[in-house]
Amino acid sequence: MTARLTVLQLLPALDQGGVEQSTLEITQALVAAGHRALVASRGGAMVPAVEAAGGEHVALDIGRKSLGSLRHTYVLRRLIVRESVDIVHARSRLPAWLGWLALRGLRGHTRPPHFVTTVHGLNSPGRYSAVMTRGERVICVSATVRAYVMRHYPDLDESRLRVVPRGIQTDQFALAPGAAAALRGQVHARHPALSGRRVLALPARATRLKGHRDAIALVAELADGGRDVALWLAGADDPLRARYVDELRARIQAFDVADRVAITPPTADRAALYAASDVVLQLSRQPEAFGRTVIEALAAGRPVLGYAHGGVGELLAAHYPAGMIAVGDRGELRTRAERLLDESAPLEVSGTLPSLAAMQQATLDVYTELAR
Repeated sequence: MTARLTVLQLLPALDQGGVEQSTLEITQALVAAGHRALVASRGGAMVPAVEAAGGEHVALDIGRKSLGSLRHTYVLRRLIVRESVDIVHARSRLPAWLGWLALRGLRGHTRPPHFVTTVHGLNSPGRYSAVMTRGERVICVSATVRAYVMRHYPDLDESRLRVVPRGIQTDQFALAPGAAAALRGQVHARHPALSGRRVLALPARATRLKGHRDAIALVAELADGGRDVALWLAGADDPLRARYVDELRARIQAFDVADRVAITPPTADRAALYAASDVVLQLSRQPEAFGRTVIEALAAGRPVLGYAHGGVGELLAAHYPAGMIAVGDRGELRTRAERLLDESAPLEVSGTLPSLAAMQQATLDVYTELAR
């Protein structure tokens, strides 16, 4: 049996997001396995969840890009020694630099901690991003990320790479028909544009690369073809991106679909999002590292139409090839959407969707492999 480990995860903040969610999930797995979980970050909305899971949060602003952040190297070094940390796991570039520099100062230490990194995104290649390849083990969240890392850092020893796909608790999304219908009714009642219509949902933050413009054009084309459809831009209503949201509203007006589109803030109730939808869209023009939306929607029994590149294309190829669309091919997007809206047979998903339990265990395996 592996001895009790103390693992310190480093990230900029604990707000909502994929990196933050993974940090929480590994905290839960560490504590459940009898290990000790420390998390250093600026803080944020997810700190209570980390602490409720049994993790210990250390408030440290290690995500601010300024020379002043270098002082945190010494704070981290003292923390690592004081808490007898066995593994430092960096999940973002600046925290990784600070963690790596802190560990360099412990080279003469009797038993310096191991260094692990997770590449969560397709970061711009270069010296700054290269720190994410300095882990004794470099966890890649998809085969897409692994290929990207090896393409840009060909001298990296491949034996240090581990592909650990992000996973979900599928039972959170696979609702009984009655429960799904009740949620759908509640959501449609809150958003009249969706009420009584077939709903295409694009769950994505308000950024230009996420494909909102293509989704708006799609619902307009479907409506012009006589279909009573609506579009739900779930997560696009962001006051920090007001100019972009105004652009979307202008496009909606130009296509004359204002009564068919709901723009809402991000929601933590993903099960309700999928229950209220008939087709889920993933139309990012830029390749993504993973594509959690794809597996969540498929677990909920909802078909996904997505541009076939990056992590989204990887997941669709493995689990739902019928949803793969060439990037930017709006004609094929409309044809496939019409086909899915007419489809009455139950959704068929290939293979086993990546699970949260598998992701947690694979990450713990990386830790114990190093700690032997």
